[in-house]
Amino acid sequence: MASSSSAANIWVLLGLGLAGIFLMTRRLKKTIREDFGAFVQRLQLLPPPQPAPPKAPHPLTSFSFAVSDIFDIDGYVTGFGNPDWATTHEAASWTSSAVSTIVEGGATCIGKTVIDEMAYSINGENKHYGTPTNPAAHARFPGGCSSGSAVAVAAELVDFSLGVDSVGGVRVPGAFCGILGFRPSHGAVSNIGAIPVSPSLDTVGWFAKDPSILRRVGHVLLRLPYADSRLPRHIIIADDCFQLLKIPTSRVAQVVTKSTEKLFGRQVLNHANLGDYLASKVPSLKHFHSKNRNGELKVSSLRSLANAMQFLQRHEFKNCHEEWINTAKPVLDPFISSNMHAMLDRKDANIDHCESARNETRLALSALLKDDGILVIPTLADPPPKLGAKEVLSDDYQTRAFSLLAIASMSGCCQVTIPLGTHDKCPVSVSFIARHGGDRFLLDTVQTVYASLQEQADIAAKSNLSNNIISPEESAEIAKEKGNIAFKEKQWQKAIGFYTEAIKLDGKKATYYSNRAAAYLELGSFLQAEADCTTAINLEKKNVKAYLRRGTAREMLGYYKEAIEDFRYALVLEPTNKTANLAANRLKKLFQ
Repeated sequence: MASSSSAANIWVLLGLGLAGIFLMTRRLKKTIREDFGAFVQRLQLLPPPQPAPPKAPHPLTSFSFAVSDIFDIDGYVTGFGNPDWATTHEAASWTSSAVSTIVEGGATCIGKTVIDEMAYSINGENKHYGTPTNPAAHARFPGGCSSGSAVAVAAELVDFSLGVDSVGGVRVPGAFCGILGFRPSHGAVSNIGAIPVSPSLDTVGWFAKDPSILRRVGHVLLRLPYADSRLPRHIIIADDCFQLLKIPTSRVAQVVTKSTEKLFGRQVLNHANLGDYLASKVPSLKHFHSKNRNGELKVSSLRSLANAMQFLQRHEFKNCHEEWINTAKPVLDPFISSNMHAMLDRKDANIDHCESARNETRLALSALLKDDGILVIPTLADPPPKLGAKEVLSDDYQTRAFSLLAIASMSGCCQVTIPLGTHDKCPVSVSFIARHGGDRFLLDTVQTVYASLQEQADIAAKSNLSNNIISPEESAEIAKEKGNIAFKEKQWQKAIGFYTEAIKLDGKKATYYSNRAAAYLELGSFLQAEADCTTAINLEKKNVKAYLRRGTAREMLGYYKEAIEDFRYALVLEPTNKTANLAANRLKKLFQ
């Protein structure tokens, strides 16, 4: 009896122990679910009392918000994402201008949120305070530098939040977490009381899930008086930017196209090659062309703009924080540490070219967009990377990201990232850009188009295409776009491979054959180029490029009479084509 009683007691104790562990685990999971690691410090800043009637209540009454730990709040130490910074700085003696404006507008601040270490990354990772969990994709990066603020909104812990965007600090986490993220025009919102990162690029941005809240916060921060809403008269889709996209364009560009046609009519829609436009309007970019490992020049205006932005950011960060880094010798994340020390050792000879590029880019986009234009680009080319993924450290990933982020950062234009549902369980987004100073117009546009964009995105997500049952035609287009990228990188054989794949999937597109012919010409494969051009012309009788390329191939093969005929026919189709005119005249003089 005694032994059976002891055994029973042991089982009771064991059961109680397991129950306790189970309850603690549930509580821990509940805490993680509720907080998502977004906050570094909880606090409360209450708004002033409501004005007496008949005055209107404060515009942000009943809203709660959080702020990135880069904003000063009276009585609290601003941590800047690094414990050594926090221990070497005293508590702030006043509250930053942006935070004060929001509190005076009627909202309640409930805490400070995690940022990337010293706001120096776009990933959202912080080894000191932990990486906030992305509510939209738990196993993936939340994006930075304002990671905690984005997570707090995405998890519905607050109605909106504030962050800082220099090179993507609001736009990236907005895209990764599937919420709205607004970067205002440079200088439109006071950044007094926020730790500087790169003063000529820094902006105070904000996040929200609801476009009406995004707009109301914007009106308070931008101090906008009442005015009637304006609708866009030109919506320009940057085709070359969408070629960088790693998901089908039907999930982004076509969603915008269908929504635009439904709301405003087809006549509002335009297409442009932004890279070519900037190449012609921003001469200072020539100083930032990069080279590949073989020393060959890689000329892309978007890449060059990204190089200029990164150089400018590093130069200004160095000016702001070099003394503290050298004095305090903080413990930094290895990746950030290596970047910072490389940055601190760099010379500043190119800074004048950076400033010229910034000014020229602003003028170029102002001329393109005017007062009523919207530029449409992907927010980012890649979906949120998996936590711990090494791809975020690669030059290719960084180049793709910054080539898109630099457009608004370097021009000072306002930009908003708009969620478009998910693809392969990852958030999808698109970005709208308006000219510098067009913040009200951009906020009004988001309010107008948001519901339609969500409707079209939902249709796309439910289609066979977005359920990974991709049609051969769409797969061919993706292969073609990859071929175009390889061609621009002067990887001719790789480009031929992609174009060949496109032809196998859809052999009725003249463009695929014509593009492959261009790559064959670069390799000196003139017979293959001639054959591809002939096929392209049979499929599309008015394909000017095919005639030009076949004429070039035939000239190199010694078929001069046939080459002249091709160049002349190209002139019939396009009388002002200088290439065809010069070639035809040259051959006529030599061989007739």
